[in-house]
Amino acid sequence: MSVQTIQVFLSTQAPEVLVGTLAYKNRQIYFEYDQKFLNTGIELSPYKLPLKAGLHQCDDAVFSGLFGVFADSMPDGWGRLLLDRHLMSQGINQVDITPLDRLGYIGDYGIGALTYKPSIKGLEKQDQPIRLDALAQQSMHILNDDTQQDLRQLLTLGGSSAGARPKILVQIDQHNNIIAGTQALQKGYQHYLLKFPSPLDPKDIGKQEYQYSLMAQSAGVEMPKTKLLQGKYFAVERFDRINDKRVHIHSAAGLVHSDFRYPSLDYDDLLALTLHITKDVNEQAKLFRLAAFNLFAHNRDDHAKNFSFLLNENNQWRLSPAYDLTYSQGPGGEHSTTYMGEGKNPTEEHLIKLGEKYKINNVESIISQVKSACL
Repeated sequence: MSVQTIQVFLSTQAPEVLVGTLAYKNRQIYFEYDQKFLNTGIELSPYKLPLKAGLHQCDDAVFSGLFGVFADSMPDGWGRLLLDRHLMSQGINQVDITPLDRLGYIGDYGIGALTYKPSIKGLEKQDQPIRLDALAQQSMHILNDDTQQDLRQLLTLGGSSAGARPKILVQIDQHNNIIAGTQALQKGYQHYLLKFPSPLDPKDIGKQEYQYSLMAQSAGVEMPKTKLLQGKYFAVERFDRINDKRVHIHSAAGLVHSDFRYPSLDYDDLLALTLHITKDVNEQAKLFRLAAFNLFAHNRDDHAKNFSFLLNENNQWRLSPAYDLTYSQGPGGEHSTTYMGEGKNPTEEHLIKLGEKYKINNVESIISQVKSACL
């Protein structure tokens, strides 16, 4: 069943634009830009996949030989678990499926603006009503290795999602009515991502993440709109969609091929990256404020995939709104992203040194505002 070639499209506008072709041969992955796309000047991944003619081959194995810009489309954690369970139910051994196969299953259901063809049937739309308690219970059963659970609705709603916690892609209106997110945006609705707890989470994890989102807003951190549904389910508006228009998104992990599963970056690196790619000191200051929030709010799950950048219509990058903010211990009790080399016990002094190094305006004022919101 293995897919040998797959076309990549940029779907920020209609009609979609062919970016190029991915090919799989002898366990190696290759990519070549379409000539017309080269003429657009759009840099989708400026560091690891520059806009150049010819055959490109990834020179590392961080994303199993896939370039980071395409790896950002791939499900991991919950989404990958669902897809693997689905494939097993079809008699397919998960070790036989290639990254191109997974992109084919994602098709046009993924995050961001990249879509993939030919798509493989598997994430067909479901017309079942969305009952949050029932879906949360099903998610818990699946995470507890109950292979008898019906995966179809969860696969359709959350098969393209990343991160460890169960989640679904939905549309929500101002009255908190919920419909499937895998359809054209309906009048009065907006695209949201909704999370369920995992067996390892505290029971009130949804309420906790919602409170963190409010605390982040109070700290001046740029946040999407958030909701707490039924007093326990956290939902956040998707920033890779503007109404029904797709926005290209690229994680810091994907941009520089940093393995987010291991501590690998410092806020020093992220501040330098933010200024280099956005060319805007204001965007860099946003990253500094987020670094301060993660320190004072004890969010140590601040790995490289939890920072992203968005590409606008003018081909300018900006830091995405913050996401996945909650209390966490981090790997071994340390921050996944260190502060000037310190991961276990970073202090306000480390923040000040970071701010001074990059000449961030109003460092003390930023730290004071964030600290007041968190303490």
